[in-house]
Amino acid sequence: MRKHGLFATQAALALGLLAGALALATSPVLAQKYGGILKSVQRGNPASLSIHEAATLNIQWPASSIYNNLVYFDPLTIKESLETVIPELAQRWQWNGDYTRLTFKLHQGVKWHDGKPFTAKDAKHTFDLVRGVAAQKLKLNPRKAWYSNVNEITTSGDDEVTFHLKRPQPALVLLLASGYSPVYPAHVSPEKLRIDAIGTGPFKMKEYVRDQAIRVRKNPDYFVEGRPYLDGIDYVVITSRGTQIAALQSGQVEITQPTETDQKMYDTLRKSTPGMEFNKVYLSNTVNVVMNNKRPPFDNPKLRQAINMALDRYAYAKAVQPGYLPGAYMLARPHGSWGLAADELKASVPGFRDPVKDKEEARKLMRELGYDENKRFKMKITTRTPANYVDGATWILGEVKQIFIDAELEIVEDGAWYPRLYRRDYQIAWNGTGYAVDDPDAVYGENFSCDSLRNYTNYCDPEAERLFAQQSSTIDQKERFKLVQQIEHKLINDVARIPVANRVDYNARRNYVKNFVGHNAVYSVARFQDAWLDK
Repeated sequence: MRKHGLFATQAALALGLLAGALALATSPVLAQKYGGILKSVQRGNPASLSIHEAATLNIQWPASSIYNNLVYFDPLTIKESLETVIPELAQRWQWNGDYTRLTFKLHQGVKWHDGKPFTAKDAKHTFDLVRGVAAQKLKLNPRKAWYSNVNEITTSGDDEVTFHLKRPQPALVLLLASGYSPVYPAHVSPEKLRIDAIGTGPFKMKEYVRDQAIRVRKNPDYFVEGRPYLDGIDYVVITSRGTQIAALQSGQVEITQPTETDQKMYDTLRKSTPGMEFNKVYLSNTVNVVMNNKRPPFDNPKLRQAINMALDRYAYAKAVQPGYLPGAYMLARPHGSWGLAADELKASVPGFRDPVKDKEEARKLMRELGYDENKRFKMKITTRTPANYVDGATWILGEVKQIFIDAELEIVEDGAWYPRLYRRDYQIAWNGTGYAVDDPDAVYGENFSCDSLRNYTNYCDPEAERLFAQQSSTIDQKERFKLVQQIEHKLINDVARIPVANRVDYNARRNYVKNFVGHNAVYSVARFQDAWLDK
C-alpha cells in the first residue's frame, strides 16, 4: 500500500474513517437514555451566533450544536488527528493523487431547520463566503487565511462538492473538521445568522436572553437516526469563577465550558462536591502576550525580546495557573504532535531557559535602549474581564517591573475585546489564543500571516510566509515536522508573539453526563448529538 509519511492512500483512509464513523453512528445502544435538558456554563454573552465570524469560544460553544460540518472530529477521542476525522454532512471524501483536489460525496435528504433542503450549493457558498469571493460578505473573517490555497470550489449535482487547490495541502481535511468550519445555508444572509442561527444540526435555536442563557432544543428532523438523546441544552451565562463553582455545586449547571476548569477549580470541586467527574487535557490553546509590532516603540525587536525574557514561565505555571504547560506556539509534545518539547525549550529558547539569566539579559537589552533604575519605561497592558486573563496580566506587571518597566493594567469588557484586537487598539495585551486544530495549517496562517485578521501583532515576514507554504504542501510528514520545528524557533526569535504556556483543562461535569470528553483542541467538542443524561 502506497503511503505518504503518516498519510495512508486516500481510498484506504476514506474507507477506514467512513467505517469508523458508521460504527459510531449505528453501534448498538447500550444504556443511553432519551430526554432531559443539559445545563452548561456559558462564561459570557456571545457577541453574535455566527461561528464563521467568531474568534472566541463564547460564540462557538453555544452555536456548535445548531450546525454540522462536512466532516468532524470523533467527539469521544481526546487527541485529534487525521485518523479521528469522521463524516457528517459528507458521506465520504477522496483526494486525487497529488493532494490538489478534494471531493466530498454528500448526504441526501438533509434539511435546514427552516425546512429547506441542504445541497452541495450550501457547502460551496459557505467556503466561498469564508474565502471572501462570495457576493455576500462576512462582517469579520478570522479564518480567511485557512483557505488561501483554495483556487476554486465546484459542485456536481446536489450531492458532490470539490475543493481545487493551488498546491498540495493534505491538512485541509483537518481544517474542515474543526468546530470553526460549519456549513451555512446559502439562502440565509450572514446578517440573519448573527442573531438567529439556522443549521442542519441536532439542536435548533430557541432563544437568547442576554445575561441569562442561550437555549437550544432537539431537532426532530435530524438526519442521524436516533440522535440527539437530549431534549435540549441551556447555556447559562455565569461570568464569575466563584459563581460557576457554586452553580456546579448546587446543580444549577452540570458541565463547564471548556478552559474554565483550572486546577484551583478542580481542587475545590473534587473536595467539596460528590458526583463530579473530570478529564485532564492539555490544550492546543495558549496564553500569550501580543504587542503592536508596528507601533513605536514596540517595533523595536530589542524591546520585544526584553519583555519576552523577563517572563518566568515556570513561576507562572506553578503559582498563577498551576498545571499549565510552558510552551511555544504549537502544543508541546507529547501532548501535541508538532510542538517543541519541554527539554528543547529549556535548552535553547529565549524566555524558557534559566529565568534568572534570562532576566539579566533582558535588563541588559533595556539598558541598551536607554532605560535603567532611574529612567523607567512606562506602558499599559490590556486584557479582558475573565479572572484567568486578569490574573495573567497582573502577573506580568510584577515580571516587567524587574526590568525597569512600570506598567498599568487596563481591563476591557468581553464584548469589546476582539474589536480592540482587530483594530490593533492596544500597546501590549495579555491574551488567550485557541488553536482550532493541532496542526500548523490552522495555527500559522491564521495567527502570523501578513494579511490575517487574527495576526494581532502585525507580524509580517517573507521568509516566514515561504516556510508556512512549504510545510503545508509537504506530504512527507517527517520532513514537514522538521520545517515546523524551524518555524517555531523563527517565530520565537522574531518575537512574533510572546508565548507563555499551554492551558490545561480539567473539564468538570456531573457524573450522570455521559458521552462527553474534552479534546486537546476545544472547538470540536460541542455538537452534543451523542451526549445523554443518566438520571
